[in-house]
Amino acid sequence: MDTLSYKTKSANKASVEKAWFVVDAENEALGRLSSKVAKIVRGKHKAYFTPHVDCGDHVIVINAEKVRLTGDKMNSKTYISYSEYPGGQKSITAADLLKKKPTALVERAVRGMLPKNRLGRALFGNLHVFEGTEHGFEAQKPTALKLDTIK
Repeated sequence: MDTLSYKTKSANKASVEKAWFVVDAENEALGRLSSKVAKIVRGKHKAYFTPHVDCGDHVIVINAEKVRLTGDKMNSKTYISYSEYPGGQKSITAADLLKKKPTALVERAVRGMLPKNRLGRALFGNLHVFEGTEHGFEAQKPTALKLDTIK
C-alpha cells in the first residue's frame, strides 16, 4: 500500500531562528499594539510554533511615549502595585505612568499577554521598549515591521 506520511515537526532551542524587528508605537492604540507585539514575541506568527519553546523574535518598540489610549482610559485606567506590607498598595493612573515612565505602559501591557510561567518570563526578554527613536540594537540589523500587516 502506497501512502503518504507526514511528520509533525516540533521546534527546539537549537532549530529556532530568531529575527529582530522594530515597531514604531507613534499614534498606535496601546491594546492593539501590545497584542500584535506579544504575538511576535511569543512566536505565534511562525509556521513551526511550539507552545513550550521560546520560538519568538526580538521586538524593539520605539516612541513609547507617543502611544495612545482610546476613550477616557488615559485618566480612568489605574495600575495597582502591592509591596506585600500592610498599607503598601499603590495606584497610579495611565496618564501619570506615561509621564513618569512611558516604557512601563507598553511593557506592562505586553507582559500581561504573555504566559504566566517560566517561559513567559524568558519571552519577556525578547521585548525591548525605548522612548524616542534611538535604540542600541543597530548591530542586530532589525527590520521595520508594519503592524497593519499582522493579523
